[in-house]
Amino acid sequence: MNHARHTKGLLLLVCGDVFAYTFSLVISLAIRYGEVPSHELLGSHIPSFLILWGCFLVVHFIAGLYDKRTGVIKNTVSGLLIKTQVINVIIGVMFFYFAPVGIAPKSNLFIYFLVSTLLLFVWRIVMFPVFSMTRRQDAVLLGEGKDIIDLYDEVNSRSSYGFVFKEQVSVYPTATETTQHLLRAVSETKAMLIVVDLHNPRIEAVMPSLYSLIFSGVRIVDASLVYENIFDRIPLSLIKEKWLVEQSSDSLGSRSVYDASKRVFDILASSILGILSLIFYPLVYIAIKLEDGGPVFVAQERVGQDGKIIRMLKFRSMTSNDSGVYSATQGRSALSVTRVGRIIRLTRIDELPQLWSVLKGDQSLIGPRPELPALTKVYAAEIPHYNARHLIKPGLSGWAQIYHQAHPHHAVAVEDTRDKLSYDLFYIKNRSLALDLRIALQTFRALISKYGV
Repeated sequence: MNHARHTKGLLLLVCGDVFAYTFSLVISLAIRYGEVPSHELLGSHIPSFLILWGCFLVVHFIAGLYDKRTGVIKNTVSGLLIKTQVINVIIGVMFFYFAPVGIAPKSNLFIYFLVSTLLLFVWRIVMFPVFSMTRRQDAVLLGEGKDIIDLYDEVNSRSSYGFVFKEQVSVYPTATETTQHLLRAVSETKAMLIVVDLHNPRIEAVMPSLYSLIFSGVRIVDASLVYENIFDRIPLSLIKEKWLVEQSSDSLGSRSVYDASKRVFDILASSILGILSLIFYPLVYIAIKLEDGGPVFVAQERVGQDGKIIRMLKFRSMTSNDSGVYSATQGRSALSVTRVGRIIRLTRIDELPQLWSVLKGDQSLIGPRPELPALTKVYAAEIPHYNARHLIKPGLSGWAQIYHQAHPHHAVAVEDTRDKLSYDLFYIKNRSLALDLRIALQTFRALISKYGV
Protein backbone atom coordinates (compact mmCIF):
# COMPACT_ATOMS: atom_id res chain seq x y z
CA MET A 1 0.00 0.00 0.00
CA ASN A 2 2.56 2.56 1.14
CA HIS A 3 5.13 1.05 -1.26
CA ALA A 4 2.85 1.73 -4.25
CA ARG A 5 2.30 5.27 -3.03
CA HIS A 6 6.06 5.82 -2.69
CA THR A 7 6.64 4.45 -6.20
CA LYS A 8 4.12 6.92 -7.64
CA GLY A 9 5.70 9.75 -5.67
CA LEU A 10 9.16 8.74 -6.87
CA LEU A 11 8.04 8.71 -10.51
CA LEU A 12 6.42 12.10 -10.02
CA LEU A 13 9.63 13.51 -8.55
CA VAL A 14 11.80 12.14 -11.37
CA CYS A 15 9.44 13.38 -14.09
CA GLY A 16 9.27 16.80 -12.44
CA ASP A 17 13.05 17.04 -12.22
CA VAL A 18 13.43 16.02 -15.86
CA PHE A 19 10.86 18.61 -16.92
CA ALA A 20 12.58 21.31 -14.83
CA TYR A 21 15.96 20.58 -16.42
CA THR A 22 14.47 20.37 -19.93
CA PHE A 23 12.37 23.54 -19.69
CA SER A 24 15.35 25.36 -18.18
CA LEU A 25 17.22 24.80 -21.44
CA VAL A 26 14.37 26.35 -23.44
CA ILE A 27 14.17 29.38 -21.13
CA SER A 28 17.96 29.81 -21.07
CA LEU A 29 18.24 29.82 -24.85
CA ALA A 30 15.32 32.25 -25.07
CA ILE A 31 17.04 34.61 -22.63
CA ARG A 32 20.38 34.27 -24.39
CA TYR A 33 19.10 34.91 -27.94
CA GLY A 34 16.06 37.03 -27.16
CA GLU A 35 13.55 34.78 -28.91
CA VAL A 36 11.91 31.38 -28.67
CA PRO A 37 14.63 28.89 -29.66
CA SER A 38 14.17 27.20 -33.01
CA HIS A 39 14.08 23.45 -33.53
CA GLU A 40 17.56 23.65 -35.03
CA LEU A 41 18.96 25.48 -32.00
CA LEU A 42 17.36 23.06 -29.56
CA GLY A 43 18.49 20.14 -31.66
CA SER A 44 22.10 21.27 -31.46
CA HIS A 45 21.97 21.43 -27.64
CA ILE A 46 19.76 18.52 -26.60
CA PRO A 47 22.13 15.59 -27.42
CA SER A 48 24.81 17.02 -25.13
CA PHE A 49 22.35 18.03 -22.43
CA LEU A 50 20.78 14.56 -22.43
CA ILE A 51 24.07 13.20 -21.13
CA LEU A 52 24.18 15.95 -18.51
CA TRP A 53 20.59 15.35 -17.40
CA GLY A 54 21.36 11.69 -16.87
CA CYS A 55 24.35 12.67 -14.70
CA PHE A 56 22.21 15.16 -12.77
CA LEU A 57 19.59 12.53 -11.95
CA VAL A 58 22.30 10.15 -10.70
CA VAL A 59 23.61 12.96 -8.48
CA HIS A 60 20.07 13.52 -7.15
CA PHE A 61 19.77 9.84 -6.36
CA ILE A 62 23.13 9.62 -4.62
CA ALA A 63 22.39 12.78 -2.63
CA GLY A 64 19.15 11.26 -1.33
CA LEU A 65 16.67 13.52 -3.11
CA TYR A 66 14.57 10.48 -3.99
CA ASP A 67 14.50 8.98 -0.50
CA LYS A 68 11.08 8.51 1.07
CA ARG A 69 11.37 11.12 3.80
CA THR A 70 13.66 13.60 2.05
CA GLY A 71 11.06 14.47 -0.56
CA VAL A 72 8.61 15.87 1.97
CA ILE A 73 10.89 17.79 4.40
CA LYS A 74 11.36 21.29 2.98
CA ASN A 75 14.47 22.22 4.96
CA THR A 76 16.19 19.00 3.97
CA VAL A 77 15.24 19.39 0.31
CA SER A 78 16.51 22.99 0.17
CA GLY A 79 19.91 22.09 1.54
CA LEU A 80 20.29 19.06 -0.71
CA LEU A 81 19.22 21.00 -3.81
CA ILE A 82 21.92 23.60 -3.21
CA LYS A 83 24.58 20.91 -2.72
CA THR A 84 23.52 18.92 -5.77
CA GLN A 85 23.40 21.99 -7.98
CA VAL A 86 26.93 22.90 -6.95
CA ILE A 87 28.05 19.41 -7.96
CA ASN A 88 26.04 19.65 -11.19
CA VAL A 89 27.68 22.97 -12.05
CA ILE A 90 31.10 21.33 -11.68
CA ILE A 91 29.99 18.41 -13.87
CA GLY A 92 28.56 20.79 -16.47
CA VAL A 93 31.68 22.95 -16.61
CA MET A 94 33.97 19.93 -16.92
CA PHE A 95 31.74 18.38 -19.58
CA PHE A 96 31.39 21.42 -21.85
CA TYR A 97 34.91 22.72 -21.40
CA PHE A 98 36.78 19.44 -21.78
CA ALA A 99 34.50 17.03 -23.68
CA PRO A 100 34.53 17.23 -27.52
CA VAL A 101 30.78 17.83 -27.83
CA GLY A 102 30.96 20.03 -30.89
CA ILE A 103 29.23 23.11 -29.42
CA ALA A 104 30.43 25.97 -27.29
CA PRO A 105 27.70 26.82 -24.77
CA LYS A 106 30.09 28.60 -22.39
CA SER A 107 28.01 31.78 -22.51
CA ASN A 108 24.80 29.78 -21.92
CA LEU A 109 25.98 27.60 -19.05
CA PHE A 110 25.78 30.26 -16.34
CA ILE A 111 22.26 31.24 -17.40
CA TYR A 112 21.18 27.62 -17.56
CA PHE A 113 22.21 26.76 -14.02
CA LEU A 114 20.59 29.88 -12.60
CA VAL A 115 17.32 29.06 -14.35
CA SER A 116 17.40 25.33 -13.54
CA THR A 117 18.13 25.99 -9.85
CA LEU A 118 15.18 28.37 -9.67
CA LEU A 119 12.83 25.94 -11.43
CA LEU A 120 13.95 23.02 -9.25
CA PHE A 121 13.22 25.01 -6.09
CA VAL A 122 9.78 26.00 -7.40
CA TRP A 123 9.04 22.38 -8.34
CA ARG A 124 10.35 20.72 -5.19
CA ILE A 125 9.30 23.25 -2.55
CA VAL A 126 6.07 24.66 -4.00
CA MET A 127 4.56 22.43 -6.66
CA PHE A 128 5.42 18.85 -5.60
CA PRO A 129 3.71 19.10 -2.17
CA VAL A 130 0.56 20.29 -3.95
CA PHE A 131 0.62 17.59 -6.65
CA SER A 132 1.34 14.81 -4.17
CA MET A 133 -1.25 15.91 -1.65
CA THR A 134 -4.14 13.48 -1.23
CA ARG A 135 -6.75 12.97 1.44
CA ARG A 136 -5.45 10.56 4.05
CA GLN A 137 -7.51 7.49 4.78
CA ASP A 138 -8.64 6.92 8.36
CA ALA A 139 -7.18 3.76 9.90
CA VAL A 140 -7.09 1.78 13.14
CA LEU A 141 -3.93 0.07 14.42
CA LEU A 142 -4.34 -3.25 16.26
CA GLY A 143 -1.30 -4.43 18.20
CA GLU A 144 1.11 -3.53 21.00
CA GLY A 145 4.79 -3.14 21.74
CA LYS A 146 7.53 -0.68 20.81
CA ASP A 147 7.44 -1.32 17.07
CA ILE A 148 3.69 -0.78 16.97
CA ILE A 149 4.03 2.50 18.90
CA ASP A 150 6.86 3.62 16.59
CA LEU A 151 4.66 2.87 13.58
CA TYR A 152 1.75 4.82 15.08
CA ASP A 153 3.92 7.86 15.87
CA GLU A 154 5.67 7.86 12.49
CA VAL A 155 2.49 7.64 10.41
CA ASN A 156 0.68 10.31 12.41
CA SER A 157 3.65 12.68 12.39
CA ARG A 158 3.85 13.02 8.60
CA SER A 159 1.16 14.01 6.15
CA SER A 160 3.01 12.29 3.29
CA TYR A 161 1.55 8.88 4.13
CA GLY A 162 -1.75 7.90 2.56
CA PHE A 163 -3.48 7.15 5.87
CA VAL A 164 -3.65 8.31 9.48
CA PHE A 165 -4.25 6.24 12.59
CA LYS A 166 -7.33 7.47 14.42
CA GLU A 167 -6.82 4.99 17.24
CA GLN A 168 -4.48 2.27 18.43
CA VAL A 169 -6.20 -0.77 19.96
CA SER A 170 -4.18 -2.93 22.33
CA VAL A 171 -4.40 -6.71 22.51
CA TYR A 172 -6.37 -7.61 25.65
CA PRO A 173 -6.10 -10.83 27.70
CA THR A 174 -9.23 -12.27 26.09
CA ALA A 175 -10.32 -12.32 22.46
CA THR A 176 -13.74 -10.98 23.49
CA GLU A 177 -12.25 -7.81 24.98
CA THR A 178 -9.98 -7.23 22.00
CA THR A 179 -12.85 -7.74 19.57
CA GLN A 180 -15.13 -5.35 21.48
CA HIS A 181 -12.56 -2.57 21.56
CA LEU A 182 -11.66 -3.11 17.89
CA LEU A 183 -15.28 -2.99 16.69
CA ARG A 184 -15.94 0.09 18.81
CA ALA A 185 -12.86 1.86 17.34
CA VAL A 186 -13.85 0.99 13.76
CA SER A 187 -17.42 2.16 14.37
CA GLU A 188 -16.47 5.44 16.01
CA THR A 189 -13.69 6.40 13.59
CA LYS A 190 -15.46 5.10 10.46
CA ALA A 191 -12.09 3.62 9.51
CA MET A 192 -11.96 1.53 6.35
CA LEU A 193 -8.42 0.31 6.99
CA ILE A 194 -7.12 -1.82 9.85
CA VAL A 195 -3.38 -2.40 10.27
CA VAL A 196 -2.94 -5.58 12.34
CA ASP A 197 -0.01 -7.33 13.97
CA LEU A 198 -0.86 -10.65 12.34
CA HIS A 199 2.16 -12.33 13.96
CA ASN A 200 0.77 -11.83 17.48
CA PRO A 201 -0.57 -15.24 18.60
CA ARG A 202 -3.30 -13.61 20.71
CA ILE A 203 -4.75 -11.94 17.64
CA GLU A 204 -5.37 -15.35 16.07
CA ALA A 205 -8.61 -15.63 18.06
CA VAL A 206 -9.77 -12.24 16.71
CA MET A 207 -9.46 -13.33 13.08
CA PRO A 208 -13.16 -14.26 12.66
CA SER A 209 -14.13 -10.67 13.49
CA LEU A 210 -11.50 -9.31 11.12
CA TYR A 211 -12.74 -11.66 8.43
CA SER A 212 -16.31 -10.40 8.84
CA LEU A 213 -15.17 -6.77 8.49
CA ILE A 214 -13.74 -7.53 5.05
CA PHE A 215 -17.30 -7.92 3.71
CA SER A 216 -18.04 -4.37 4.92
CA GLY A 217 -15.33 -3.01 2.67
CA VAL A 218 -12.68 -2.73 5.39
CA ARG A 219 -9.13 -3.54 4.30
CA ILE A 220 -6.90 -5.61 6.59
CA VAL A 221 -3.13 -5.08 6.24
CA ASP A 222 -0.23 -6.79 8.02
CA ALA A 223 1.50 -4.32 10.36
CA SER A 224 4.92 -5.83 9.67
CA LEU A 225 4.57 -5.06 5.94
CA VAL A 226 3.50 -1.48 6.62
CA TYR A 227 6.39 -1.05 9.06
CA GLU A 228 8.85 -2.47 6.52
CA ASN A 229 7.64 -0.18 3.74
CA ILE A 230 7.85 2.90 5.95
CA PHE A 231 11.08 2.28 7.85
CA ASP A 232 12.98 0.13 5.29
CA ARG A 233 13.73 -2.42 8.01
CA ILE A 234 12.17 -5.59 9.42
CA PRO A 235 10.40 -5.15 12.78
CA LEU A 236 11.96 -7.87 14.95
CA SER A 237 9.04 -7.98 17.38
CA LEU A 238 6.53 -8.47 14.57
CA ILE A 239 8.12 -11.51 12.88
CA LYS A 240 8.28 -15.12 13.96
CA GLU A 241 10.05 -18.32 12.94
CA LYS A 242 7.74 -18.81 9.95
CA TRP A 243 9.13 -15.64 8.36
CA LEU A 244 12.69 -16.88 8.84
CA VAL A 245 11.91 -20.28 7.34
CA GLU A 246 10.45 -18.54 4.28
CA GLN A 247 13.62 -16.46 3.85
CA SER A 248 15.80 -19.53 4.25
CA SER A 249 13.86 -21.39 1.56
CA ASP A 250 13.94 -18.34 -0.68
CA SER A 251 17.70 -17.92 -0.34
CA LEU A 252 18.30 -21.55 -1.28
CA GLY A 253 16.29 -21.80 -4.46
CA SER A 254 14.39 -18.94 -6.04
CA ARG A 255 17.25 -16.42 -6.35
CA SER A 256 19.70 -18.56 -8.31
CA VAL A 257 19.85 -16.13 -11.25
CA TYR A 258 20.42 -13.19 -8.90
CA ASP A 259 23.09 -15.06 -6.93
CA ALA A 260 24.94 -16.07 -10.11
CA SER A 261 24.77 -12.54 -11.53
CA LYS A 262 25.97 -11.07 -8.26
CA ARG A 263 28.91 -13.47 -8.12
CA VAL A 264 29.96 -12.53 -11.66
CA PHE A 265 29.74 -8.85 -10.75
CA ASP A 266 31.71 -9.44 -7.53
CA ILE A 267 34.50 -11.16 -9.47
CA LEU A 268 34.71 -8.45 -12.14
CA ALA A 269 34.43 -5.51 -9.75
CA SER A 270 36.81 -6.90 -7.10
CA SER A 271 39.39 -7.75 -9.78
CA ILE A 272 39.32 -4.27 -11.30
CA LEU A 273 39.13 -2.42 -7.98
CA GLY A 274 41.71 -4.72 -6.42
CA ILE A 275 44.25 -4.00 -9.16
CA LEU A 276 43.55 -0.25 -9.03
CA SER A 277 43.87 -0.30 -5.24
CA LEU A 278 47.45 -1.58 -5.45
CA ILE A 279 48.58 2.02 -5.92
CA PHE A 280 47.74 2.64 -2.24
CA TYR A 281 49.71 -0.31 -0.87
CA PRO A 282 53.24 1.23 -0.95
CA LEU A 283 51.87 4.53 0.40
CA VAL A 284 50.15 2.85 3.34
CA TYR A 285 53.21 0.64 3.94
CA ILE A 286 55.51 3.65 4.20
CA ALA A 287 53.09 5.61 6.39
CA ILE A 288 52.59 2.78 8.89
CA LYS A 289 56.29 1.92 9.07
CA LEU A 290 57.24 5.57 9.63
CA GLU A 291 54.71 5.96 12.44
CA ASP A 292 55.42 2.93 14.64
CA GLY A 293 57.25 0.32 12.58
CA GLY A 294 54.54 -2.28 13.25
CA PRO A 295 52.91 -4.75 10.84
CA VAL A 296 51.11 -3.34 7.85
CA PHE A 297 48.30 -5.91 7.70
CA VAL A 298 46.06 -7.53 10.31
CA ALA A 299 44.19 -10.78 9.73
CA GLN A 300 40.88 -11.17 11.55
CA GLU A 301 38.46 -14.03 11.89
CA ARG A 302 34.84 -13.16 11.13
CA VAL A 303 31.62 -15.16 10.82
CA GLY A 304 30.59 -15.69 7.21
CA GLN A 305 27.76 -17.39 5.34
CA ASP A 306 26.17 -20.36 7.17
CA GLY A 307 28.17 -19.47 10.28
CA LYS A 308 31.52 -20.50 8.78
CA ILE A 309 34.64 -18.71 9.97
CA ILE A 310 36.38 -16.62 7.31
CA ARG A 311 39.69 -14.74 7.46
CA MET A 312 39.59 -11.05 6.59
CA LEU A 313 42.67 -8.97 5.75
CA LYS A 314 42.86 -5.23 6.52
CA PHE A 315 45.49 -2.54 6.76
CA ARG A 316 46.34 -2.11 10.44
CA SER A 317 44.73 1.04 11.84
CA MET A 318 45.17 0.39 15.57
CA THR A 319 48.12 0.02 17.91
CA SER A 320 47.76 -3.77 17.78
CA ASN A 321 45.79 -6.46 15.95
CA ASP A 322 42.15 -5.91 16.83
CA SER A 323 41.43 -9.58 16.26
CA GLY A 324 38.57 -10.06 18.69
CA VAL A 325 40.46 -12.48 20.93
CA TYR A 326 39.78 -10.16 23.88
CA SER A 327 36.87 -10.68 26.23
CA ALA A 328 33.63 -9.76 24.51
CA THR A 329 32.45 -7.96 27.66
CA GLN A 330 35.56 -5.79 27.92
CA GLY A 331 35.79 -4.60 24.34
CA ARG A 332 39.00 -3.08 23.00
CA SER A 333 39.78 -0.45 25.64
CA ALA A 334 43.48 -1.40 25.59
CA LEU A 335 43.73 -0.55 21.89
CA SER A 336 43.73 2.84 20.23
CA VAL A 337 43.59 4.15 16.68
CA THR A 338 46.89 5.38 15.27
CA ARG A 339 47.28 8.68 13.41
CA VAL A 340 47.70 6.86 10.11
CA GLY A 341 44.86 4.55 11.09
CA ARG A 342 42.53 7.51 11.60
CA ILE A 343 43.18 8.67 8.04
CA ILE A 344 42.85 5.29 6.34
CA ARG A 345 39.68 4.59 8.30
CA LEU A 346 38.14 7.90 7.34
CA THR A 347 38.89 7.24 3.67
CA ARG A 348 38.11 3.48 3.99
CA ILE A 349 41.53 2.64 2.58
CA ASP A 350 41.94 0.16 5.45
CA GLU A 351 39.19 -1.95 3.85
CA LEU A 352 40.87 -2.30 0.44
CA PRO A 353 42.58 -5.67 1.13
CA GLN A 354 39.11 -7.16 1.66
CA LEU A 355 38.60 -6.95 -2.10
CA TRP A 356 40.66 -10.13 -2.34
CA SER A 357 38.21 -11.83 0.05
CA VAL A 358 35.44 -10.82 -2.37
CA LEU A 359 37.39 -12.28 -5.29
CA LYS A 360 37.97 -15.49 -3.32
CA GLY A 361 34.24 -15.78 -2.56
CA ASP A 362 34.29 -15.41 1.23
CA GLN A 363 32.58 -12.04 1.00
CA SER A 364 30.51 -10.01 -1.41
CA LEU A 365 30.70 -6.33 -2.21
CA ILE A 366 27.18 -5.88 -0.77
CA GLY A 367 25.80 -7.74 2.23
CA PRO A 368 25.63 -7.67 6.05
CA ARG A 369 28.97 -6.73 7.61
CA PRO A 370 30.70 -9.81 9.10
CA GLU A 371 30.99 -9.87 12.89
CA LEU A 372 33.67 -11.18 15.22
CA PRO A 373 33.05 -14.75 16.47
CA ALA A 374 33.19 -13.74 20.14
CA LEU A 375 30.52 -11.08 19.67
CA THR A 376 28.43 -13.33 17.43
CA LYS A 377 28.06 -15.79 20.31
CA VAL A 378 26.87 -13.01 22.62
CA TYR A 379 24.38 -11.59 20.12
CA ALA A 380 23.03 -15.00 19.13
CA ALA A 381 22.20 -15.64 22.79
CA GLU A 382 20.74 -12.19 23.45
CA ILE A 383 18.97 -11.28 20.19
CA PRO A 384 16.26 -13.52 18.68
CA HIS A 385 16.89 -14.54 15.06
CA TYR A 386 20.38 -13.00 15.04
CA ASN A 387 21.91 -15.92 13.12
CA ALA A 388 19.50 -15.26 10.24
CA ARG A 389 22.00 -12.67 8.96
CA HIS A 390 24.30 -15.58 8.10
CA LEU A 391 21.91 -16.89 5.45
CA ILE A 392 23.87 -14.95 2.83
CA LYS A 393 27.46 -13.85 2.30
CA PRO A 394 28.69 -10.88 4.32
CA GLY A 395 29.67 -7.76 2.42
CA LEU A 396 32.01 -4.77 2.43
CA SER A 397 29.01 -2.48 2.64
CA GLY A 398 25.33 -3.10 3.24
CA TRP A 399 21.88 -1.72 3.93
CA ALA A 400 22.58 -1.41 7.68
CA GLN A 401 25.84 0.46 7.07
CA ILE A 402 23.96 3.07 5.05
CA TYR A 403 20.83 3.58 7.13
CA HIS A 404 21.66 2.47 10.67
CA GLN A 405 23.13 5.41 12.57
CA ALA A 406 24.60 3.81 15.74
CA HIS A 407 27.19 1.37 14.44
CA PRO A 408 28.48 -0.91 17.22
CA HIS A 409 32.24 -1.43 16.88
CA HIS A 410 33.53 -4.64 18.45
CA ALA A 411 32.53 -3.97 22.07
CA VAL A 412 29.20 -5.52 23.05
CA ALA A 413 26.22 -3.30 22.09
CA VAL A 414 23.10 -5.45 22.19
CA GLU A 415 20.46 -2.78 21.56
CA ASP A 416 22.36 -1.11 18.72
CA THR A 417 22.99 -4.53 17.17
CA ARG A 418 19.32 -5.42 17.53
CA ASP A 419 18.44 -2.36 15.47
CA LYS A 420 21.20 -3.13 12.98
CA LEU A 421 19.81 -6.65 12.55
CA SER A 422 16.44 -5.24 11.48
CA TYR A 423 18.17 -3.55 8.52
CA ASP A 424 20.17 -6.68 7.69
CA LEU A 425 16.97 -8.74 7.58
CA PHE A 426 15.37 -6.15 5.29
CA TYR A 427 18.25 -6.62 2.86
CA ILE A 428 18.05 -10.41 3.07
CA LYS A 429 14.36 -10.30 2.20
CA ASN A 430 14.52 -7.67 -0.56
CA ARG A 431 17.98 -8.22 -2.03
CA SER A 432 18.24 -7.67 -5.76
CA LEU A 433 20.67 -6.18 -8.26
CA ALA A 434 18.71 -2.91 -8.15
CA LEU A 435 18.98 -2.75 -4.35
CA ASP A 436 22.70 -3.63 -4.56
CA LEU A 437 23.22 -0.76 -7.01
CA ARG A 438 21.34 1.59 -4.70
CA ILE A 439 23.54 0.57 -1.76
CA ALA A 440 26.69 0.98 -3.86
CA LEU A 441 25.67 4.51 -4.88
CA GLN A 442 24.71 5.41 -1.31
CA THR A 443 28.04 4.04 -0.09
CA PHE A 444 29.81 6.30 -2.57
CA ARG A 445 27.74 9.20 -1.27
CA ALA A 446 28.67 8.28 2.31
CA LEU A 447 32.36 8.17 1.49
CA ILE A 448 32.49 11.54 -0.24
CA SER A 449 30.46 13.16 2.55
CA LYS A 450 32.69 11.62 5.27
CA TYR A 451 29.69 9.79 6.71
CA GLY A 452 30.91 6.48 8.10
CA VAL A 453 29.88 3.11 6.65
